[in-house]
Amino acid sequence: MKASIVELRYNMKDVLKALNRNETVQVMYRGVLKGVIKPATKETSMRVEDHPFFGMLTDDEPVDEVMDKLRGNRYRAI
Repeated sequence: MKASIVELRYNMKDVLKALNRNETVQVMYRGVLKGVIKPATKETSMRVEDHPFFGMLTDDEPVDEVMDKLRGNRYRAI
């Protein structure tokens, strides 16, 4: 299925029906392909427990120190 930006905005129900039929939706903008929306499969969905950030604060490290590690040096220079 091809859908323009306007169709995505006003006819999202039709787009969702196409995804339920396992069709891919090509997103067009001014006649140019800008992206593809694919139906979700069981392999592509992730459980929250499988995400790498789940349970990252189990060692009771203060949040400020964890954020400093994640941000790296970009905020230390200020």
